[in-house]
Amino acid sequence: MNMNDAQSNPCPDVDFPGHDKLVAALDAAVTSGDEHAVTKALRNTLCTMIRDRDVHLPACVHEPIEDHYARREIYRSPTHGYSVVAMTWAPGQGTPVHDHCGLWCVEGVWDGELEITQYELLERDGERFRFRAAGGMQAGPGSAGSLIPPHEYHTIRNASSDHVAVTLHIYKAPMEACSMFVPQDGEWFARLDKTLCTDDTE
Repeated sequence: MNMNDAQSNPCPDVDFPGHDKLVAALDAAVTSGDEHAVTKALRNTLCTMIRDRDVHLPACVHEPIEDHYARREIYRSPTHGYSVVAMTWAPGQGTPVHDHCGLWCVEGVWDGELEITQYELLERDGERFRFRAAGGMQAGPGSAGSLIPPHEYHTIRNASSDHVAVTLHIYKAPMEACSMFVPQDGEWFARLDKTLCTDDTE
C-alpha cells in the first residue's frame, strides 16, 4: 500500500463534524459478537454513516496526494483497539494484490467510485504465490464490504480519469504492515513485506 515516507501518528483522534456520532456507532458495532457479526454490523454502520448529514470527514481526506494514494488515520479506539483510516484515491491510483496481515477490515466508499477485485490463493511455493482473480465489483458512494482472513487478497483502483475517490477503512487493529504480491509468470506472484505509513491529517 502506501510505501512513501510519511509521518506515523501513534494515537490519532482527529476532530471533525459528527466525530462522536461516528465513534459511538463504531463502538456499538465492534461489540456485536464474533468477527462475522462484527463485520456485518460495521458494514451496516458505515453505509448509514456515509449517508448521515451530521457526519463530515476532515477536509484533508478530500485532498489527494500526487505520487501515492493518501492513507490518513483519523481515529484509534483506546478501548476496543480498532483503527479508522481514510484513504484518498486520485484518478488512476490503486494497489497491487495485497493482504491485510491477518486483520479483518470493513471498507466503505465515501465519495467517488472504485474497482475492487478479489483474488483466490490457489497454491504457494515458498515465497511464490499463485493467485486467480475471483470476482470484481464497482463500488460507489454508500457501499461497504468486508474482508475476513484468509479471504483477504484483493486490489483497489480508482479507474476514473477525473474524479477523486474517498474510502473509510475500519481495521481490527492498526495495520502497520502487509504483504504485497508482485506479478511474475502467469498467475504467479512474488511476496514482498511492506511497512505501511500514514499521511499527515493537518
